[in-house]
Amino acid sequence: MQILGYDLGSSSIKASIMDAETGNCVASAYYPRDEMPILAYNQGWAEQDPELWWEMVIMATKELLHNPAVEKDRISAIGISYQMHGLVIVDKQYKPLRHSIIWCDSRAVGTGEKAFESIGRNKCLSSLLNSPGNFTASKLAWVKENEPGLYDKIYKAMLPGDYLAMKLTGEILTTPSGLSEGVFWDFEKNDISSVVLEYFGFDPSIIPDVVPVFSLQGRITQAAAKELGLRKGVPVTYRAGDQPNNAFSLNVINPGEIAATAGTSGVVYGVSDKVMYDPQSRVNTFAHVNHGEAGNRLGVLLCVNGTGILNSWVKRTVASGAGYSEMNRMAESVPAGSDGVTILPFGNGSERMLGNLDIGCHIANLSFNIHSGAHLMRAAQEGIVFAFKYGMDIMMQTGINPRVIRAGHSNMFLSQVFGKSLATLTGATIELCNTDGSQGAARAAAIGAGIYKSFGEAFEGLTVTDTIMPDKGLLPVLEKSYTAWLELLQSHMAT
Repeated sequence: MQILGYDLGSSSIKASIMDAETGNCVASAYYPRDEMPILAYNQGWAEQDPELWWEMVIMATKELLHNPAVEKDRISAIGISYQMHGLVIVDKQYKPLRHSIIWCDSRAVGTGEKAFESIGRNKCLSSLLNSPGNFTASKLAWVKENEPGLYDKIYKAMLPGDYLAMKLTGEILTTPSGLSEGVFWDFEKNDISSVVLEYFGFDPSIIPDVVPVFSLQGRITQAAAKELGLRKGVPVTYRAGDQPNNAFSLNVINPGEIAATAGTSGVVYGVSDKVMYDPQSRVNTFAHVNHGEAGNRLGVLLCVNGTGILNSWVKRTVASGAGYSEMNRMAESVPAGSDGVTILPFGNGSERMLGNLDIGCHIANLSFNIHSGAHLMRAAQEGIVFAFKYGMDIMMQTGINPRVIRAGHSNMFLSQVFGKSLATLTGATIELCNTDGSQGAARAAAIGAGIYKSFGEAFEGLTVTDTIMPDKGLLPVLEKSYTAWLELLQSHMAT
């Protein structure tokens, strides 16, 4: 049997086929080749067209099916991973009423902060409602207040993965994990939060019916099968947000285990069985994919919006046509500390770990007579590492203390500068594994379909491809640079 996994990101759609018997990936494809546009009509806004996502899914699937190793008649289940915290609203004809307000959009920060204070900080945090801050519920409230004509036409409000599943199956459903990331889930009652619905004045009917993360969630319709080139009736048996799914794909499912990603945004995600929270809500807790099955399985999430998107900006504006591999080599040619250049990578909307401040990206100590493009490339990567370190120090206050971090061998982790600097500054060993979000979604779909009977069976094909150890000789330089970075950060947070 073969299993199909989709990963709906803000940059591209990736699709992978896993062989259920061997646990190996037999084919992968992604679309588009260049990054999908993020539309910013105002400062701090970020939107994407859900119908564009579907077009990219079609293109990625067709490319995947051209691989001779893929046997579409053997595809037995489909899993979905998706960008978290986005809002998609549709009418009764299942048509989007507007572009999706995606994860890095900042427009609803004030709405969420007001809700946080009105509902009560202790109530929100102790119930793991986090701060409604910039999550899906607040974005829906923004639409209700600012686009009432559209709001009145809403049939269902969804997360991006719910939309993709709807396009595949014709059914509108969601999961407890998804609702928790949108701040719609009451962990005490194990149900949709009536507190949030009542505060914002949402009609409960606009929330989709809830199904387990691992379950039969519909089957591919004839129309979807025709567009994709797949056979009708293949079951969708899993969906989860990209960060819980990334952790799952790395076999991070038990308390004390840690996963990281460094794509458009950067994330450190630790699993806990204890209800602990940051009083300032700078890191957040959501239901992990296996929450409830073995008791509390809570994902403590640190998100840095300005990560790979900074590296992408450097590529477009500084690299003069060089690809990421060449950029990584150029960064290696510069000594640690980037000869004094310091970059704050916060240019992608408000940052949760900075208390929802949007301070922008800042470059300091640049000398036209000393520094080159390679210095900016290294300083960008080091600045991202410093942002990770800053956030991980906050996570430690919630009981998450990473000694080993698992990550996919992709994105920023392809850079020796990034990986070695992160390991050295945090003191954690980094294990890079032969997987990604789409492969994780496929493994999970096999569990949801009953093809795999346990998590252990699902991960028999997962291997560590590289291990990055801390470098004590590099530590003094990085600590000095980090101190300068902190001073720069504090000066901009104070203004």
